[in-house]
Amino acid sequence: MEKINQLLEEFRNIAENPSKQLEKFLKQGKKVIACAPVYTPEEIIHSMGLIPMGVWGADMEIKEAKSYFPAFICSIAQSILEQGQKGYFDGISAIVIPSLCDSLKCLGENWKYAVPNIPFIPMTYPQNRKNEVGIEFTKASYKRVIKDLERITGQKFSEESLAKSNKIYNEHNEVMRQISDVLVDYPFITASQRNDIFKSAYLMEKENHTSLVKSLIEELKKMPKEENKKIKVITSGILADSKNLLEIFEENNLQIVGDDIAHESRQYRVDIKNDGNALDGLALKFSEMDNCSVLFDVDKKRADYIVNMAKVKNAAGVLMIMTKFCDPEEFDYAIIKKACEEAKIPCIPIEVDRQMVNYEQAKTIVQTFVENI
Repeated sequence: MEKINQLLEEFRNIAENPSKQLEKFLKQGKKVIACAPVYTPEEIIHSMGLIPMGVWGADMEIKEAKSYFPAFICSIAQSILEQGQKGYFDGISAIVIPSLCDSLKCLGENWKYAVPNIPFIPMTYPQNRKNEVGIEFTKASYKRVIKDLERITGQKFSEESLAKSNKIYNEHNEVMRQISDVLVDYPFITASQRNDIFKSAYLMEKENHTSLVKSLIEELKKMPKEENKKIKVITSGILADSKNLLEIFEENNLQIVGDDIAHESRQYRVDIKNDGNALDGLALKFSEMDNCSVLFDVDKKRADYIVNMAKVKNAAGVLMIMTKFCDPEEFDYAIIKKACEEAKIPCIPIEVDRQMVNYEQAKTIVQTFVENI
């Protein structure tokens, strides 16, 4: 148990101190590339000997970014820009920002003027991503990112190096899927600790994070499985890393047994096929991704995906963690709510915002959910 606690503490220290991680990489003489959500091609950055570091904003008061954004826009995008303006990312060589939603498109364009000392690299994904034209478009966009990275950092791209990075990222995908499943049998791991494991992945070199997670899995499997007296739930949304919210889950005896969170398990569902050209494989991976609010899906299969996950995990309900002003998530919610009702699975929305300091409404919603169950 001592080894498990040490590993959990290491995950927590990394997750809670992104600035220290950045400082460490810079002292080592490494060049860091900030990766905004969602689905930034980290494999390319990694293959060029650069450090991809995830940036998903922070819980903070928004001041400077209000000069560029209206109040009614995603606080993740706002807080990323706020951090850039306040110097949180000083020393980073560039930031890559995908354009999968309107807020991210605005973030990229505003970044060029608000944070001129850190170059902005656009990653333009097609919404019609599955046909041959869409796959070629994705590949062309990757080539644009590569060209910009070479120009800005002086590093060179090679297919051979990308093939190696693709394997490293596939291994990481697999181990993250494993840890999500393994944690179900060990409910003493809190919602906050589970989040630390996922969040720390954005702040480490993937091979090192894989090693840490493997060590945790190994130590957990040495222990007998616990009798689970907690209420099993599925979480869904863009981001669910607020410690205040996660503490409310813990206070109400909830255990997250599976997630459909963009910041967490959505990243790890699809592996890269390593046969053939490495860049082709990466483009094909994106074409195969599904069940996400920012990815075009005329059939809205995400609703059935969440219902099936809840059934497989024997969850008592689904908690929709709704990022305020996130239109893609709000459009999906009505469909997911209906699918859950038809399956007789309780589904509740909990609105969150990077500027929230009072979570009393969320606490009341969760308490009511538990009492009804």
